[in-house]
Order: sequence, then C-alpha cells, then structure tokens
Amino acid sequence: MPADRDQAPGPPTISEVAAEAGVGRATAARTLGGYGYVSPESRERVLAAAEKLGYRTNALARSMSTGVSHTLGVIVADIGNPFFAGVVRGICDTSRARGFDTIVLSTYENLDEEVAATNVLIDKRVDGVIIASAAVDRGEVAHIRAAMDRGIPVVLVDRAVSSLDLDAVVIDNRDAAREAVETLIAAGHRRIGFVWGPPAAGVPATRRGLLAEASRNLWTDGERLRGYLDALDDARIPFDPELVMVGRKTEERATQEVARMLSLPDRITAVFCTETDAVTGALRALRAAGLSYPRDVALIGFDDSAWAAVMDPPLTMIEQPVHGLGAKAAEVLLDTIDGAEPRREMHTLRSRLIVRSSVAPPPAR
Repeated sequence: MPADRDQAPGPPTISEVAAEAGVGRATAARTLGGYGYVSPESRERVLAAAEKLGYRTNALARSMSTGVSHTLGVIVADIGNPFFAGVVRGICDTSRARGFDTIVLSTYENLDEEVAATNVLIDKRVDGVIIASAAVDRGEVAHIRAAMDRGIPVVLVDRAVSSLDLDAVVIDNRDAAREAVETLIAAGHRRIGFVWGPPAAGVPATRRGLLAEASRNLWTDGERLRGYLDALDDARIPFDPELVMVGRKTEERATQEVARMLSLPDRITAVFCTETDAVTGALRALRAAGLSYPRDVALIGFDDSAWAAVMDPPLTMIEQPVHGLGAKAAEVLLDTIDGAEPRREMHTLRSRLIVRSSVAPPPAR
C-alpha cells in the first residue's frame, strides 16, 4: 500500500519511498544510496516514488555507507576576490557537470584558517580537495598530508608548494611578469617599480637577499619577482632595491611605497603591479602626487577585469584564465577520484597581456 503522507508531517523516509514503490526497504536504500545491485525496473519505480514524495537523500549518511559523497572541497584565500571567484566558478561548472557538489571555504591567506578549513572538509568526507594554499615550507603542510593520508586526493591551484609532490594548476607567472616588464622597457623605461614584493621587514640590499626573502613567501609572488628581474637582466638594467616594494601586502602599503618611489631623486617612470590591490594603491599614489598615467608614469597590472577596461585611460593588464584554472583543477581532481593515476606535475595555462593605453614613453627630463 502507498504510504499515507497525511500522517507524516516530517520529510519522507526510505521506508515510505519503499512502500510507495512496492519494494523492500533494502532495495530502496540501495537505489537512493547509489550502491549495490538493483534491477532496472525496481530502480525506476523507486526513483519515481522518491520524486513523487519529495524525498531528498541524506548525503552524509550516504557517504558513510558508500564511502562516496560526490562532493569536492575547495579552499581559497578570499572568495570575494574576483580572481578566486572566477576560479571557483570554473571548479563548480566542471564538478556539477560530472555530478559533484562543491563546498567552498575562504582562509584570507591565514594558515590557521587553512588548517581549520581542511579539517572541516575531512569531517565532511569530501571526495577530494582543491586548495590555493598559503603554506610555504615543509613545516606548514601537515594538514594537507593529513587529508592525503585519509585517502583524499588533493590538487593545488594558482600556486605550487615546493614541499608537496602534487598536481598543481597554475599560469607561467614568471613569463607573464617578464613580458609585462619587457613592454615597459620597450617603451623606453628604465626606472620601473615592482609592487609588490616579499613581506620582508626591511629592503634587502642585494638581489640574492631579495630572492631569499621571496623563497619564504608565496610561490606566485616569487615567480613574478623573478620575471621582473629577468627582464631587467635581458635589457642590462641594473637592479635597484629601492624600486621593489617589501612589507605587508595591502593597498595602503602599496600607496605608501609608490609615493616613496615617486619621491626618489631618480624617481620611477613606470610601475608593474602584481595584484589588483597593488594597482589601486599605485593609482592613489599618482593622484595624491598630482601625476597621471601614462603621461607621467606608465602602468601595467595583474588580473585584468571589467573595471580596468573602463578606466580613463584603459589599463594594460595581464589576463589570467581564471575559469580555466578552476576547470582544469577540477578535471584533474575528478579524474583522480575516478581512478586515474595522479600525474603529480605542474599543469601550466597561458596568460595574456591585454595592451590598452596605460603605457607610453617616459616624460622628457
């Protein structure tokens, strides 16, 4: 007999679905849980009954019985950042197409928050994790190894972690930075500010010291700094530590550092900004100094966006394939979940320099 829903104010149960379908409870449970054998006829009847009654599977209970949750965990620095929002969109689009849900957590580049987020995902029994990790050295990756020890595959996105032998989906940050700085050099600039660099307490006096500081910071930041230095070397422009921003990576700090570079006796005539907040800080510093781009200072930034195109003049920016980064990371992770052997390699996507109107030759002196 069909279940009498008038007597059941709560959500429908597996027993009620089974009664509606005219099958045993075990058959209904196997169908709705996605495990074990069920004849096609019985499966069709159970699914029709579940739809009729509005039954929703308890995903956690299903994962405990089958070992599969069909859920991916994603950890990023800040979902409010347009870059990471685009990456997450790529992950979600790809995972949804393959029948997986997504849980997204933000850490704000705080390692303690990242550890807590990883533990949440382990507790949720996710099938895999995609993470833009703030970890730098071997002593900061225990939480990622803990997930792997539980049999949860992990893929890195946006940045690599040298102490982890994992698949990582990134762009060629070094090449992108080199191309941007070469564009400034080709326009005639030799005094080019780099905003922002490693969060050192003081400005390293030597190139070696600067790179040593960079090695203790996020992989992306170090790669972009190396691209800047490559372009200077190729053009035989001496490295000047006064033209590299170090310290806290904030818009306010970027404003202060660009203002400092503009006040040098041999001031900058161009600035290369490696983050959106750095671009905003540079623009504030120029306005405060009564200067404009590109007439007084040429400007190139990272992470192209709609607002950069509508600035007056429009900004020359590096466009990252944000959706593609997320989609590729999800593809690699889902293939691993499906049984593919992890390749444990760097999957490198190409960026693109979008040339607009923020670069011009340096002003005559």
